[in-house]
Amino acid sequence: MSLDLSNNAFLTMIGLSLVRWQPGEAEFMLEVEPRHMNRQGSLQGGVVATLLDAACGYSGLYTEVHGGERHGVTLSLTINYVARVCQGRIHAVGRTTGGGRSIYFASGEIRDGQGAIVATAQGSFKRRIGKGGG
Repeated sequence: MSLDLSNNAFLTMIGLSLVRWQPGEAEFMLEVEPRHMNRQGSLQGGVVATLLDAACGYSGLYTEVHGGERHGVTLSLTINYVARVCQGRIHAVGRTTGGGRSIYFASGEIRDGQGAIVATAQGSFKRRIGKGGG
């Protein structure tokens, strides 16, 4: 099952799917395709960064209000690249680890189809009122 990402054109363009979203947690999936590769034939680091930014960012923006939409911006994001990926399906999970009403902290990880860690991240994010960020 894929949740609606129609309000985030960039994530849709690169092929991300939001597969789970609940309070304090978000999970994205990507089918690795040739368009996601770098010159060495492995998943481009910017795609990895985007996945982790989305997963961590969305983890602090969930709301149960029907039609309600929360937005946020990334204040900082630190990424650790652990292993390469050349094909298959990868999952990025972000979890809120703390914070307050407007600033929150999150950690995330990407795993390949065999469950091996590909990359990890830690970041800080700011919730915004109205349109912008996300």
